[in-house]
Amino acid sequence: MLSKSQARAFFLGGTVVTFLVFIGLTVYSLAPSNDQTNHQNITPQVILGKELWESNNCMGCHSIMGEGAYYAPELTKVVERKGEGLIKAILMSPVPWQPNGRKMVAYGMTEEEAEAMVEYFKWIGEIDLNGFDRIVSPLAKDQE
Repeated sequence: MLSKSQARAFFLGGTVVTFLVFIGLTVYSLAPSNDQTNHQNITPQVILGKELWESNNCMGCHSIMGEGAYYAPELTKVVERKGEGLIKAILMSPVPWQPNGRKMVAYGMTEEEAEAMVEYFKWIGEIDLNGFDRIVSPLAKDQE
């Protein structure tokens, strides 16, 4: 059994060690060498694609990097799986696309908007996901 002073010393020592570990991990995670976002590749087209993604509520059906709904396929690496041409054709189509009995809204996007969406998907696909894409890809292929 610890005395009162020993318990206090144990508590304070543990608190200091935990605080130092927290600060060390924070500094490490914020170091420029650990940046995996490829933010330097963000272009006006990527920004437009992100704005279109949000304004059309694509996340209501799809997910990117595991975030969003699971009604429709995961789109983190969609450009690798499907190619730019098919993605643009689907987004520009005036009629709803219906794969596997699911119906996607006919967005009827312009060439510029569809190209911006593809650029956004390409940018997302280039982010270092620490292996997450190997987990998601089999799920995404099952949904298509």
